[in-house]
Amino acid sequence: MPYLLVSTQIRLEAGPTMVGDEHSDPQLMSILGATKRSTLGNNFCEYYVNDVPRVVLDKLESLGYRVVSMTGVGQTLVWCLHRE
Repeated sequence: MPYLLVSTQIRLEAGPTMVGDEHSDPQLMSILGATKRSTLGNNFCEYYVNDVPRVVLDKLESLGYRVVSMTGVGQTLVWCLHRE
């Protein structure tokens, strides 16, 4: 899976950080220490880590991922990463 979205809400910039959806690579999620959660009202799961986004991005860089783009959507920060 070469693409990955990482996000956090601005008011939670100290964590937790969302690192994947229910179809993300389980091995990668394990390396990141992510746990799968379902939020009340959603019919899907997401993977979260308690690390701040900077720590998550550092870990992903060491695994060969590079930030392709970053944006703010409302109160959410989103990074798109790609691995060759």
